[in-house]
Amino acid sequence: MSDVETLKAEVKKLWAKAMQAKMDLHDLSEELPIGVENVIVTAERVRDAYAALSDKRAELKALEEEA
Repeated sequence: MSDVETLKAEVKKLWAKAMQAKMDLHDLSEELPIGVENVIVTAERVRDAYAALSDKRAELKALEEEA
C-alpha cells in the first residue's frame, strides 16, 4: 500500500473515531443531568479525536501535493 493510501485509511479510521466521540457527547447531553460528571471527559475525547483527524488530514494533503 502506498503512503497516500495508508494515510487515507488512517484518516478514515480517525474520522470514524471522531464521529463516535461526537455521538457519545450528543447522547450524553440528551440525558443530562444524568451523567453530568462525564461531560468534560467526553468533550475532551471529542476535541482530541478531531485534533488528531485534522492533523492527519493536513499530513495527507501535504503528501498529495508533493505527488
